[in-house]
Amino acid sequence: MSTAKDLFIIAMDQEPDRPVGQGDLSLALAGAELIDLLGAEAAALDGDRVVPGTGTGPHDPLLAEAAALARQVPYEGIEDWLWRRGRDLSATYQAALEEAGQLTRGRRGLLPFGSHRLEPADTPVRRRARGRWEEGEPVLAALGAAVGIGGAVASGGGGAGADGGDRPGPGLPDEAVTAVLAVVNDAVTELAAVQQRRSIENAAFANVWRVP
Repeated sequence: MSTAKDLFIIAMDQEPDRPVGQGDLSLALAGAELIDLLGAEAAALDGDRVVPGTGTGPHDPLLAEAAALARQVPYEGIEDWLWRRGRDLSATYQAALEEAGQLTRGRRGLLPFGSHRLEPADTPVRRRARGRWEEGEPVLAALGAAVGIGGAVASGGGGAGADGGDRPGPGLPDEAVTAVLAVVNDAVTELAAVQQRRSIENAAFANVWRVP
């Protein structure tokens, strides 16, 4: 499993009255992918640009797509990479996990990932994701916090490494991972500002038509 899939499962485990926005989640998923690629050395940072790494490509199909994007020139800055890779990424992960049987129809009401009532199935994949979350793994906790999910407390020390080649270890992130997390937070904040501005503009436009 990848950090992005773990994050998606944790996001879907939230109560229906505390939904995670699809746009926020998509950006955080892209950040999770990039962190996994850095940990596996399938990508690297040259300043703030995402460049190809020296490691082998990841086995996870979605991470392999992300790694291919990192190899395209001209190389993009972290923020541009997140916005491009993150486009509709939450829907992509939903489809992949649903196809793999990791999602099931639930009884907790509608969730913000489509018209189906879906929740994580009780599988080893979900239990691993929950275990990582409950242990307060710093990278997953930081990504969860970026999209408004609480409940995990970061702890531990050391640098980020590769766990099976597809995700960083449980230690505190290094400078490159810290940089990605900072950009994820900035991008989510920017998205919220854009959404608020559009809401205000739409409300103002609607008020124009109400004026007698």
